[in-house]
Amino acid sequence: MPDGSDLPRFRVTPRAAAEVASIARREGRPDSGLRVSVSAGGCSGFQYGFELEDQPTGDDLVVEQGGVRVFVDSVSLDLIAGAELDWNEALIGAHFVVRNPQAVSGCGCGVSFAVA
Repeated sequence: MPDGSDLPRFRVTPRAAAEVASIARREGRPDSGLRVSVSAGGCSGFQYGFELEDQPTGDDLVVEQGGVRVFVDSVSLDLIAGAELDWNEALIGAHFVVRNPQAVSGCGCGVSFAVA
């Protein structure tokens, strides 16, 4: 996937990009990006993962927003194509949120989902 032009879009909100930048600065890795991944598990079948990484891998979709990079591997992208990454702050805590149009159900934790 050289340029990602044949892939469905994955959006990153400005609020999520600002939080990625803030986390990277706090960790002393200001040039790092955020890897968004999907793995089997969680109470609904799949779960989202978030981790700082310095560079994308060869098959990653790289989304840039506000000077921040977000990496999504091709296997994960199949399950979150068309989704949006956002940052949510609430009384119970702050966390990344994936608004995934492919998810048919989810769990109260917000990181586990199922697809049809």
